[in-house]
Order: sequence, then C-alpha cells, then structure tokens
Amino acid sequence: MKTVDLFCGCGGLSLGFQRAGYEIVGAFDCWEPALNCYTNNFKHKAHYLDLSKKNIALKKIRPLNPDIIIGGPPCQDFSSAGKREEGDRASLTITFAKIINSIRPKYFVMENVARAKTSDAYNDAKKLFKKAGYGLTEQVLDASKCGVPQKRKRFFCIGALNEDDGFLDTYLAANQSVLPLCIRTYFNENNYNLHFEYYYRHPRTYSRRAIFSVDEPSPTIRGVNRPKPPEYKKHPNDAANPDKVRSLTTQERALLQTFPESYDFGNNQMIAEQMIGNAVPVNLSNHVARSLLSFINHDTQSQSIEFINWLQQEHNYTQLAAKDVISHLSRCNRILSVANLPEQEYLEQLEKKEPFRNLSKSIRSQLKRSIILYAEYKQGSHNK
Repeated sequence: MKTVDLFCGCGGLSLGFQRAGYEIVGAFDCWEPALNCYTNNFKHKAHYLDLSKKNIALKKIRPLNPDIIIGGPPCQDFSSAGKREEGDRASLTITFAKIINSIRPKYFVMENVARAKTSDAYNDAKKLFKKAGYGLTEQVLDASKCGVPQKRKRFFCIGALNEDDGFLDTYLAANQSVLPLCIRTYFNENNYNLHFEYYYRHPRTYSRRAIFSVDEPSPTIRGVNRPKPPEYKKHPNDAANPDKVRSLTTQERALLQTFPESYDFGNNQMIAEQMIGNAVPVNLSNHVARSLLSFINHDTQSQSIEFINWLQQEHNYTQLAAKDVISHLSRCNRILSVANLPEQEYLEQLEKKEPFRNLSKSIRSQLKRSIILYAEYKQGSHNK
C-alpha cells in the first residue's frame, strides 16, 4: 500500500502505518522542526509543503500515485484546550478533503481531536468525501483501549471508495480491549524502567486533580509540560500527596505516546514537548492501520471477527457484549496461555493462578464464561 502522510508532524501516524506494512512514499508538513525530527527517524525524508495551497500540493502528491492518504490536519481550532471556536486552521480540514477529492486514492485516514466530529469544517469536508464516492467509517477511539497507556480520545474518519458507510466498524472494534491500558502494564510489557509511582500533570484549572498513578492510563499528553508549582495544594482526587511527586520527563511523555525509546526528538526540549503532544500515538495509528489492512485482505481470523459474529448469531450477543468476551479471553491469556489444553483442564489450571484468585468473584465468573464460549466456538468450527 503506497502511502502519503499529510501534516506528518514528527511521524506518529507514519510510524504506526509503517509498522503495519504500509510503504510511506511521501510525507509533508510545513513546520521545519517536525520535518527535521521526522527525517532523523525514518529512512525516507519528509518534505516542506504548505498544504493550504491546494494546487501546489496536488502537483507534489499526484505523481506519487498513493493507494492511501493519511493525515491529521492541525487541530488547535477544535481543541478543548483552545477557545472552542473555528479559525483559519480549521479550514485545513477542508483542504485535506479537497486533496482527497482530487486525487481519489482507494483509501484515506483523517485524524483529529474528538470535538472535530461536530465542527462545521468537518461537516463540509464530509460532504466532499461523499461527493467523491467514499464510504465512511467515523469513530472516536479511546487510545487506552488501542494499545496506548493514555486516556486520549481521537476522532478518525476512514474512507474507502465505493464502500458502504461503517465498513470498518467491526474491524476497529474487534481488536480493542475493554479494559484501559495502564502505565505500569505498558512499561512492564515493553521492559521499560519505571522510575516513579505517581506524577504531576498540570491541570487546565485547579478544580481538577493533577497527580496520577501509574496504575491507570495517563491523561492526554499535551504540547506543554509544566512543573509542579511549589505552592501546589493536594486536590481531593489526587492519587497521592504532592510531596516528592514530579512531572514526567520528555522521554517518559514520548513513551506514553508509544514512541520507541530510540526515537530522536532533537535537542530543543520545548519544541520536543510540543511535537510529542501534537503527535498521533504510534500504537493508536497502528491499530487503525492493521484494522484497515484486515478489511482489505478480508482477514477475519486475526481480528477475532468470526468469533464475534458467532457470538452474535448463536448467543444473540450485542457487538459490545461480544467485545467484552474478547477482552476477557485476552485477560485469561495474560494469566495463562489459551493454548491447546482441553477446556476443563485449562479452567482447573487457571483457578490455581494467583492473579486469577485475586480477582473478584464476578470477574472470575466472566473470565471462565469466556473460555467456555470460546471452547464451544472452536468445537463447532472443528465439526464443520
């Protein structure tokens, strides 16, 4: 899949798609620090391009003949951290749509903050997408359920030529976890050193808490990283007392955006913090990229879609309830590998595991039920 990344920034969207097997043939932005960062971390170069000048942009992009165009038009005019009014930068969402409309790649992916979905700019862009013949999947994804230890909600509009609206809904849902990913779990799974139990993240107002635990997803990583004020007083909902609690380092923030430890953000800390906060989390990007690839390849096995369909057909589960079963299976697998053990033997061994015994009776029952359903499904598939 030949891929062009517009508004590429420091490369979070590109890296997620590249890891899924897409070939990035062009990356464009007009912020020099981000272009330098991108080029330092990829084998291909990112190029300067003012994407507000549509005709010039088309001359650069069209010869690349992309199968898919991805991009996150600047979101400051939609952000809940801003003035909540649409300004000039919101028009770049419409420009993105016009570029898609002119080049008509087979697929496109547009990412933005959750509020963008209800904006006038997106409504105008959507009309252009539909006019060009795209079926649209429109979803606000919670990054903490897509492999990112961060409670970050982002809106994705994913288009496919001549497809029905909602074409990717099942694929996006099938690989999400129901339980959010906490920092401790993510660091342990990736062998990162965890040098803190609690940390300070500056609130937008002092009516909100500011101290968080590693046993929960982080709040949204923003483009600024303010230190804890000396006079800060504990909020009732803070996870710990302010004493000896610090802000996250630049690299820790990058890790929470699921960039690799080796990613080079340059020597200017203020610019690095801004790039990190503006980026699409790599694992969230990868989640979307893999889901789209599964749809393109008609791959139902890897995303557990056949199992979800079976639960809906045989047990009248809703899609959300079926997702819960998938999540419970995944949790079982983290405790004890769901391999080739017979159902009863697996359940007996599972009940001996301390992490399982420490769960509530209700959760244990749900996990065991997921194993019974999966065994029934596998037996039915085998008999076919």
